[in-house]
Amino acid sequence: MPAIKKRATNAWIKAVAATYKRKVGEIGYMFVNDEKILEVNNEYLGHNYYTDVITFDYDEGDIISGDIVISLDTVRSNAELFGKSYDDELHRVIIHGILHLCGINDKGPGERELMEAAENRALALREQYGA
Repeated sequence: MPAIKKRATNAWIKAVAATYKRKVGEIGYMFVNDEKILEVNNEYLGHNYYTDVITFDYDEGDIISGDIVISLDTVRSNAELFGKSYDDELHRVIIHGILHLCGINDKGPGERELMEAAENRALALREQYGA
């Protein structure tokens, strides 16, 4: 398990969700290695590639709920690749999953840029909550 300040991170996630007029319901986190996320990606999405995060959305109305699967191996690799700390990259991936639950996509034309902007706004809030 990664070292996460649970209360501060939960407060931060609630604040980010509120900016999208959403409330936080039940969110499950599964921290796995690359092999497990490849297995999940293949089995549930039919994708045969590694990724840092997979989000399963169980939202109901304005309440976000879901499961977020995070590959700690890929988080570590991406942190090195992008010159970020492991902690910063882990929080970026966590909030990426939350933003998916808030309705932001990143696969269509122009959506990746919208997701990156949303991530940056959310990460700017992180310090206020000590997450």
